[in-house]
Amino acid sequence: MTFASHIEPDEINALPLTSFSGAIHVINTREEADSAVKILKRHRFIGFDTETRPTFKKGNLNPVSLLQLSTQKEAFLFRLNKLGNHAGLCRILSSRNVIKVGAAIHEDIRSVKNVLTCELNGIIDLQEIVKNYGIENLGVKKLAGIVLGIRISKSQQLSNWDAEELTEAQQSYAATDAWVTLGIYLKLRQSEKK
Repeated sequence: MTFASHIEPDEINALPLTSFSGAIHVINTREEADSAVKILKRHRFIGFDTETRPTFKKGNLNPVSLLQLSTQKEAFLFRLNKLGNHAGLCRILSSRNVIKVGAAIHEDIRSVKNVLTCELNGIIDLQEIVKNYGIENLGVKKLAGIVLGIRISKSQQLSNWDAEELTEAQQSYAATDAWVTLGIYLKLRQSEKK
């Protein structure tokens, strides 16, 4: 299978709007995190993303609020702003046996390391590999269109990720972002590089 090198906004808008349809688990406590880690460590590949409460002042950076790890059927939204450092989560993130797939993840890694005291290993950045398939667009929304033929919503991107409770729209958005990076990677693995 070959892929287009780029996609235009009107082409994306013509694609079916798709979001994660599996189970979404919001992880607020250490016990919930322990249970999630047991499930995640059984998977070879998982999607990876983070969310941070936006700041509208230049130079201000908020700490990471949410770490999303997703299988094809379950998404786990770790409220890092509530959990803090967690040894089990560190074991997943530092494992070379569980491959974490994300996009433009350098800032994600930096912000996670400010909360979790662990090295992150087994990380694949889609932006570094899609060029091998002749794809020039690097954003997740465009990659979802090119590789999976779907459109994802980015409407919750600038919402308050430190809110006491995450809305259903936030949960769906966060789960979709991690799940779609995994889906893109798995589809690329089935295709020939250019």
